[in-house]
Amino acid sequence: MESPPTGQERRQRAHWFVPFALTGAVAGILIAEAVARHAGFSGPLPGLIGDVVGVPQSASVPWAGLVLAMVGLTARDRWLAIGAAALIDGAFLVERLLADGPFTVGNGPTIVLAVLALYTAATMTGEARRGALRGIGLGVLLVLSVKIGDAWLKLTVLAGPEVLDEYVQLADHALGNPSWLVGQVLDEFGDVAYAVLHWVYIELPVAAIVVAVYQLRNVGGGRPWPAHHLVRTFLLIGLVGPLCYVLFPVVGPVFAFGGSGNGWQIVDAWPAWAPLNLQPVPVPFDDATPRNCMPSLHTAWATALFLHSRGGPRWLRWMGAVWLAGTLAATLGFGYHYGVDLVTGAVLCLTLESALRDPDRGWGPFRIRLVAGGTLLVVAQLAAYRYLPAVMAEHALIAGPLLLASLVAMIVAFRTAFPAQEPEGHDSSSESMSPSRPSCSR
Repeated sequence: MESPPTGQERRQRAHWFVPFALTGAVAGILIAEAVARHAGFSGPLPGLIGDVVGVPQSASVPWAGLVLAMVGLTARDRWLAIGAAALIDGAFLVERLLADGPFTVGNGPTIVLAVLALYTAATMTGEARRGALRGIGLGVLLVLSVKIGDAWLKLTVLAGPEVLDEYVQLADHALGNPSWLVGQVLDEFGDVAYAVLHWVYIELPVAAIVVAVYQLRNVGGGRPWPAHHLVRTFLLIGLVGPLCYVLFPVVGPVFAFGGSGNGWQIVDAWPAWAPLNLQPVPVPFDDATPRNCMPSLHTAWATALFLHSRGGPRWLRWMGAVWLAGTLAATLGFGYHYGVDLVTGAVLCLTLESALRDPDRGWGPFRIRLVAGGTLLVVAQLAAYRYLPAVMAEHALIAGPLLLASLVAMIVAFRTAFPAQEPEGHDSSSESMSPSRPSCSR
């Protein structure tokens, strides 16, 4: 009879996450490109080519990918990579400005990222090579996942010509339609509050890189990697979450009930109160707005960031808490999401984090129950939003607390299975920030 795998063997299996994810990402790029060409819109490959020799689609993503890629390198190699990327970016920027092109950057880190992969594979050996390639793989994954995500958002439009916002607005009434409330409050606070929240919202990936780099700060030069870190959860959320967009197409209150609907809105009212339709129907919508509302992946990612910041020093814990609060306020206040989207997004995050956290402990009954229960809860919530929204709206004093209680139950179950870490008082080891570090109470 085979003995169960040891913690070290489980840890080694966890390290296969990056090569498997890279293989899936490359396949996803090729599939997305084929579907995009068949559907008649631009796929991810032109964007990747533009990042190398043309105009980058994003200035921050390539740099974030390079920063993440450098965690497995020595300090000398990190400085060389940053310097080379800055010089290349500067040269491309000057060329664009002389040709009256856009003021943006991103070519340098993309080129250096590719060169780093070739250099590491050709010149390094042993644990130093494996560790460096693992970091570079994470950086490449970040860049590829954004490209796949952009293509997927276009596919959600093709898959969902009609949106279910009337259903979600009704279900959201059980929570008091918090998007409308926060939107009105944000209007009262004015432009400064809007600018701050907008910055928090769009720079969520940058905050995640800060947490991830802190978790991986000591892995350079072949030193051990933690079995689990924030990047793994981020990527899994980005893989699983968008599947719901196709099954449950929703555009959000500012589009379906506000002026951003470009003539397709049900009523132009948001953030003023919009009337409820107790007999909701799918509503045709334009062919440009992504159906990326249900669940709120920004909430899922911000929740993951919060969880992974808990074992860090005080400044990191504060950053995680502030980013979670700011993201929740922005998703609601800008009208991008309904309250029920946030509830389901948080449950989705806890479910996927439960599947990845503490790989040393294996897949015992505690993990199976938590992942299966979280999955069933996400399905049950989506089914309620689709088939019982009128009941939820008419019995809001019952449905609202029940919905919030389901989230609280998931949080309690998660914390019971994975007790909170002791915050760090100082930097101690490469694994001090890793969620896979066993707690003395387990």
